[in-house]
Amino acid sequence: MLPKRQTRKIRIRDLVVGGDAPIAVQSMAATRTRDIPATLKQVRLLEEAGADLVRIAVDSKADVEALAQIRKQTKARLSVDLQENYRLAADVAPHVDKLRYNPGHLHHHEPGKPVVEKVAYLVDVARQHGLAMRVGVNAGSIDPAIDAKFPGDHVGAIVQSALDHCALLDQLGFADYCVSIKDSDPRFVVDANTRFAAQRPDVPLHLGVTEAGMPPDGIIKTRIAFEQLLARGLGDTLRVSLTLPFDDKGDEIKVGRQLIDDIDHGRFRSVPPNYFEKLNIIACPSCSRVENEKFIELAQEVKRMTAWVEDHALTIAVMGCRVNGPGETDDADLGLWCGPTHVNLKKGEETLGAFTYDEILPRLKVEVEKVVAKKKAAKK
Repeated sequence: MLPKRQTRKIRIRDLVVGGDAPIAVQSMAATRTRDIPATLKQVRLLEEAGADLVRIAVDSKADVEALAQIRKQTKARLSVDLQENYRLAADVAPHVDKLRYNPGHLHHHEPGKPVVEKVAYLVDVARQHGLAMRVGVNAGSIDPAIDAKFPGDHVGAIVQSALDHCALLDQLGFADYCVSIKDSDPRFVVDANTRFAAQRPDVPLHLGVTEAGMPPDGIIKTRIAFEQLLARGLGDTLRVSLTLPFDDKGDEIKVGRQLIDDIDHGRFRSVPPNYFEKLNIIACPSCSRVENEKFIELAQEVKRMTAWVEDHALTIAVMGCRVNGPGETDDADLGLWCGPTHVNLKKGEETLGAFTYDEILPRLKVEVEKVVAKKKAAKK
């Protein structure tokens, strides 16, 4: 059932991605990178589960030093996530096989420097060390200048960001790259990737529904996107992003391979017509940027506490860090992004305050009741 893919092939060390190569399955270490024993445990756990590639986030010199030690103790293929600090690329390059950068974060780092110079720097580093690259576009962090050009069409802005950076890499003569275009809504993921592939059928695609949330809902959302895209011959590598305890992160690999096998053998799942008209809890899969592991328990508590509104069209986002939290909660009815000691509560783009982990659930319950009452009144 999996159609032939038209993309070119790229290499991540000895791993071939694209074209007729098997679809690669990857995940990301959820521990703090500077915690070397915990991160090594996570890398090995993912390897044992069958991960083709493991991504690690690096945000500081301490993370770089830890990554160097991790590299000495594992032969796993490693990708580094330069979400917030592209300038660390040269420091991390000797220890990894792939660089991932987010175009939406380049504009506010060294704002006086043209984006093309920043991308050229990344290309130079990748060339020098024989690394592949991923252009990782996230719906919650688009350059405002690009977003402003697409009023009412956020997906169009996401796709354009990816296309622009492909053009930059092409102009720089660098072809060993793939693209990911992610959102927490699988319908947007399908729309964006389909639009992008129509214009750049040659570029390998990394698929994922970011912040899919907890099983089983997170698996359902991911399946919706993967079934639609893989069945079109779109998708060369993928990640299932689930909110799981650290020791269970290998389940992301197992679920990913199961989804590929199901789609390949025609085992598709139907989605009820009203699936997107019910409670939707968005939760990130956790990574090394999580500043308090209580975030995972909090997401589970939010799900339990809101079971009574299951049949209401209400979106609650639970984010684990300061990088994605502020922006990727904006579109939710209620959003929580978690810091070391406090949880920031939002209503759409409005900030309602910061509360301790013990205080947040009662306050959230009050806000949920208000939102549900308002939605009921609007229907009358």
